[in-house]
Amino acid sequence: MAGNDLLWHRRAVLGAMASLAATPAIACDAGARASADPFALGVASGDPDSDGFVLWTRLVGGPLEPLDAKAVEVRYEVAADPAFHRIVRAGRGLAHPERAHAVHVEVAGLTAGRPYWYRFHALGATSPVGRAATVPRSADRLRLAVTSCQHWEQAQFGVYRDIVRAEPDLILQLGDYIYEQSYPDLPKVRAFGAAEPVDLDGYRRRHALYKTDPELQAAHRACPWIVTWDDHEVLNDYAGLANREGLPPAIFAPRRAAAYQAYFEHMPIRPSLWRGRREPRLYRAVDWANLASLSVLDTRQYRSTPPCASPTVARNVRLTDCANSADPSRTIMGRAQERWLADRLAREHRPWALIAQQVFFAPYWLDGDRRTTFSDQWDGYAANRARLLVEMSRPTVRDAIVLSGDVHSFWVNDLDAAGIPVGSEIVTSALAAASPPVGRFGDVGRNNPQVRFHDTVHAGWVKLDLRQREMRAELRIIEDRADVASRFRTVATVTQQSGARRVAVLDR
Repeated sequence: MAGNDLLWHRRAVLGAMASLAATPAIACDAGARASADPFALGVASGDPDSDGFVLWTRLVGGPLEPLDAKAVEVRYEVAADPAFHRIVRAGRGLAHPERAHAVHVEVAGLTAGRPYWYRFHALGATSPVGRAATVPRSADRLRLAVTSCQHWEQAQFGVYRDIVRAEPDLILQLGDYIYEQSYPDLPKVRAFGAAEPVDLDGYRRRHALYKTDPELQAAHRACPWIVTWDDHEVLNDYAGLANREGLPPAIFAPRRAAAYQAYFEHMPIRPSLWRGRREPRLYRAVDWANLASLSVLDTRQYRSTPPCASPTVARNVRLTDCANSADPSRTIMGRAQERWLADRLAREHRPWALIAQQVFFAPYWLDGDRRTTFSDQWDGYAANRARLLVEMSRPTVRDAIVLSGDVHSFWVNDLDAAGIPVGSEIVTSALAAASPPVGRFGDVGRNNPQVRFHDTVHAGWVKLDLRQREMRAELRIIEDRADVASRFRTVATVTQQSGARRVAVLDR
């Protein structure tokens, strides 16, 4: 990108992100009253550490309507028991209209390694009770529920029933929490009931619609979540400020900023990650005691423009003989995030290093000559992947596991650096979305020996159990994604011994 274009690019981003730093109104609306349940969007917790977590809710005037009020006082309570006989933290604050009356409370000073229950009070109403938990100081087990891709129109969210029954310690959502676009050629089980969002009000309404789903609400109440975004939270396939519609930065940057603000307003993310910054930061660490590090990445905001394409256009296309994808100057993470992750891996001391990110990480070839790949995956940023694989091969990293989503299918892949095993990748299928078209991935077995398992037919989730010496992952599928009460089963089980740097057993 030319110097003047780059300067304009940055100015567009900074101008658009100014809304995230706006000063909220301070006048309290003491006379505000709710004509409907102000907690109709539910409650949630997230990003736990050893002494606390963040709590979330959003006050609304109706399930999809903003609250018609100025700043409203909200009280919260955290208890050591579900009946709230022992309240250990309580406080109050203001829910501001500039933030859609969303509430984020960072709770600290709690005891490590135990569950807590929480609720909110506002406008004469009390919220549902949610269950949170703090990270233990020493741990011999961790259960993660890994999810991705939930399209409101294409499936019910019945998979969350299976997840809640499994009683995970954490739910890890790898992006495409909402979808901005409808697909008229695919069957629908329900409708968005609104046009594609392009501004703050539209994105707020789309998030609010999702939050009305009872299965999703139950999963948010069950345990803390860790979230990161992919593309559909803004616009399919976007990369930095390049986008599939070819919109110039002056138009797309405000749209992206609106989508980012709506995402923050509806997610249990620590506000300290966002406030006081020139741009919202989502990459972060959420580690689990002495058992596992969890590095959560953002592979959308900082991407270089797509390889072998117009600088303003981003679409997931087949690339053949695209030398630009291997350009060392290209990045999917951005330099600051890349340095941050390299530093974490250099100081790794836990048996399991988990890297949570959005898109297919392993090399994937669509032809036998290894000339053709997809542009939207890490193959479009091959030099960045090569650098990360080198960092993953450090002696400090005993076992690295990359957790990915995006492709609406299950995959288990070997990861190598210069022919030396460095780790594994587990890709979860869509939780609630259509499967990819038949033949999209070509001849998997012939072209890609690094693929140990794949299932491109079913939707579901990954139940990942970690112990000091073993990882076990069950790839769980829903038999009928249109039926909220459908049955579930395990389509494959993956195990790996600590120190092996490779999936050792695969039962189908």
